[in-house]
Amino acid sequence: MSRPRICVTTGTRADYGLLYWLMRDLENDPDFDLQIAVSAMHLAPAFGETVRFIRADGFQIDAEIACLDDDDSDAGMARAFIRAVDGFLAAFERLKPDFLVILGDRFEALAAATAATFLHVPIGHIHGGEVTLGAMDDTFRHAVTKMAHLHFTAAAPYARRVIQMGEAPERVFNIGAIGLDNFRRLSIPSRVELSHDLGIDPGRDYLLVTYHPATMDSASPLAGLEQLIEAVRHFPNLALIITKANSDPGGRKINARLEAFQSEQPDRVRLVASLGQLRYLAAMTHAAAVLGNSSSGLIEAPAVDVPTVNVGSRQLGRLKAMSVIDTVEQTDAIVAAIEKALSSPFRNAIKNSSPPYGRPGDATGAVLSALRRADFSVLVRKPFYDLPLGTPEGA
Repeated sequence: MSRPRICVTTGTRADYGLLYWLMRDLENDPDFDLQIAVSAMHLAPAFGETVRFIRADGFQIDAEIACLDDDDSDAGMARAFIRAVDGFLAAFERLKPDFLVILGDRFEALAAATAATFLHVPIGHIHGGEVTLGAMDDTFRHAVTKMAHLHFTAAAPYARRVIQMGEAPERVFNIGAIGLDNFRRLSIPSRVELSHDLGIDPGRDYLLVTYHPATMDSASPLAGLEQLIEAVRHFPNLALIITKANSDPGGRKINARLEAFQSEQPDRVRLVASLGQLRYLAAMTHAAAVLGNSSSGLIEAPAVDVPTVNVGSRQLGRLKAMSVIDTVEQTDAIVAAIEKALSSPFRNAIKNSSPPYGRPGDATGAVLSALRRADFSVLVRKPFYDLPLGTPEGA
C-alpha cells in the first residue's frame, strides 16, 4: 500500500519559517511522502526570491507556482490570485496529493485551497479562527477554514471560533503556535554571531522592525510608515534591523521608502528583503524590542520575553500577550510606546508571563499524530456542526 502524499504549500518567508519542522518531520517519517508546492513571494526577485532558502535547507520542491508581477494594486493582487489558482490546479492534477497543508491567511493560501476543493483533496488548515481586522487576509483565513477538513489552531479561543463556524469539534486540534517549535529545536545564533553577519556593533542595542500594509485601511500605507520613521529618529542610539514588507497592495511603495531611509542612515539601518529563518529568530531573540505590525511580534516575540510595539490596525482582533504594547500610527504615541517597551519595569514585568499562544513545545508532533489517525479517503465529506441549542455566543 502506498504512503499518503502530504503536500505542504508555502508562499512567503514567514510561513516557511513556521512550517519548517513539519516539513522536515514529514520528510523523515516513513508513514508519509512529502510534497512541497512553492508560490508567490518565494519566486519573486523583488521580495528576495526566498525559494533559495528552501533549496538551501535541502528540500526537494515538487511544484513552483509563479503568480506575482509588478502590479501590487488591489486589482493586481486579484489577478495574481487567479494565476495562483490556475497554477495550483495544474500542480495538484500532476502531484495527486492525498492531503494538503495550508498555513494562514494570504491570497495564495486561498488559491491553493480553492484548487484543492475542486479536485476533492482534503485540507489541513493551520492558524485558523484568528482575527486581523486591519487586513483583507482576515476574510481569506475564514474562507480557508470553511474549505478545510482538519484544523490546527494556535489558542483555545480560536479553536472555539472554528467550531462556532460549523466545524466538527473532533476535527479541531488546539496545538498552540507551530512556529514556537523553532525556539526549542533550532540552535539560535548568538548576538555576536548575528551582529557580525549583519555588520552591526554587537554592543549596540537595536529594534527589529517590520511594517506591512494594513490592507483594509483607506489611507496610504506610507502615511503610517512616515509616523514610524519619525518615531525611531527619537532613538538615535538604537540600531534598526528592518525586514521589507510583503507583496500586499502597497508593499512595494513601503519598500522603496525604507530603501530611501536606509540610504539616509546607512550606519544605523540594516534593511533586508528576508533575514532567513535562523537570522530572523536570532534578531528577535536579541532585540531590545520588536516594532511594527507583523504577527510575529504577537506570536513569537512574547514566547522569548521580547517586548513588542504593535503599530496601527493590521493586527486588530488578535489575542495579545502582556508584552505587546498597542499604539496608533502617530509619532508621539509610537515614541511613548517604545520608551515603555525599553523600560526596566516593563521588561521585568513580562518575564515568565503566560503568552496566549504558549511557550515553545511540540505543535509539530501534534499535527503528525492527527495525520496518522486520519482516514484521508473519507475526510473530504465533512458535516456542518451546529452548536447545541442554548449555547451562549462565543462559548
